[in-house]
Amino acid sequence: MFNVQYSEYVPVEMVNFLLVILFSLLIGLSIHRLNLNKESERFLFGTDRTFTFIGILGYLLYILDPVEYRLYILGAVILGVLFAINYFIKQLKYQLFGVTTIVIALITYALPPIVVTQPSWLYIMVVVAVLLFMEMKHNFAELAQKMKNDEMVTLAKFLAISGIILPILPNENLLPEINLTPYTVWLATVVVSGISYLSYLLKRYVFQESGTLVSGIIGGLYSSTATISVLARKGKETTGAEAEECVAAMLMAVSMMFLRFLVLIGIFSRETLMIIWPYMLVMSAVAFLVGIRVHMKNRQQLAKDVSSRNDTDSSNPLEFKVALIFAVLFVVFTLVTHYTLVYAGNSGLHVLSFISGLSDITPFILNLLESTGSIQVDVVAACSMQAIISNICVNMCYALFFSGGNKSMKPLILRGFGIVIAVNILVLVALYML
Repeated sequence: MFNVQYSEYVPVEMVNFLLVILFSLLIGLSIHRLNLNKESERFLFGTDRTFTFIGILGYLLYILDPVEYRLYILGAVILGVLFAINYFIKQLKYQLFGVTTIVIALITYALPPIVVTQPSWLYIMVVVAVLLFMEMKHNFAELAQKMKNDEMVTLAKFLAISGIILPILPNENLLPEINLTPYTVWLATVVVSGISYLSYLLKRYVFQESGTLVSGIIGGLYSSTATISVLARKGKETTGAEAEECVAAMLMAVSMMFLRFLVLIGIFSRETLMIIWPYMLVMSAVAFLVGIRVHMKNRQQLAKDVSSRNDTDSSNPLEFKVALIFAVLFVVFTLVTHYTLVYAGNSGLHVLSFISGLSDITPFILNLLESTGSIQVDVVAACSMQAIISNICVNMCYALFFSGGNKSMKPLILRGFGIVIAVNILVLVALYML
């Protein structure tokens, strides 16, 4: 029930009755609207008034026998018989096999007990879900057409690694004095895979027709290195404004990389987040502004020269072999970090942070975050930023290499990435000083 004191002025039964009428009518109107001027309307069990009467009938039968509910059950049986007759006639005479309207009618009949006995958020959520799923019928049809053949298999893989494998793994150290358990290794893998999978779904189904700039933004959420490599290869085949737009998208990918790591840091180490978040936001903002600058500079020419084609990579980043590679890298960096601290101390860890930028830095940073109990938080923050800066330098080299010396892109890559790297170094110096 609503958390308002209306019972002193209006009977509770009246409010419930009006709510049942309102919700039933909304469902009926939605069905009527979806089938308006369609041949299928004459095959429906009913629309607005019929569904309203079904809701009223359910309410009356429910309150007349509120103990054993025999009348309410009898009404459900009668409606079920009528629905069955309607369905079999449509099936035999018109070869129509859909049961959606019948199921919605049954939900409408079930609304009165829910309105009377359950909290308001539940029955409102039921009505909202019914209305949304009815209105989104064509959206689901379009979505099914866009889906790849193995899309459900991929979803099953993610559910398997997150809901089956993760809970059964032991949370005990594999080696003495090293904070490394099967559970923590796979938890890091699940989190990173989840972010990658979400960004892939956004790119694939929400921003499928987006331009190069949006592709860089979404791609940077799961892999800035892969996105920059793809954009550089695309820019190699273009000239002028479109090639420059690829550079802007690369810088957007770098900007999103900072936000992605900020989310990961917040998940695994709140102490590190409290230190590093201002610096990470500044670094992200610098890359974003430089990318916007490149984009705005050639926007007018881009509108003339660039077609709407979308060539960015839409391959699915969620694969078992990728997850296993990440897990192996996580274990390797855990061991390397531990023995670096033992034999070289914090100075060796700082050197390792720059070296890690030559490969995927996510396992290294997550390992640092998992080790905040044994490594000082400020050292974790500094090494994380150093690894990111090192990785940006590597990404710049990838961009220059895969662009094949494109004359339109090379100066923008050097200037854009150079500005980002220079400002990030200043931010890192500020972190050390403060």
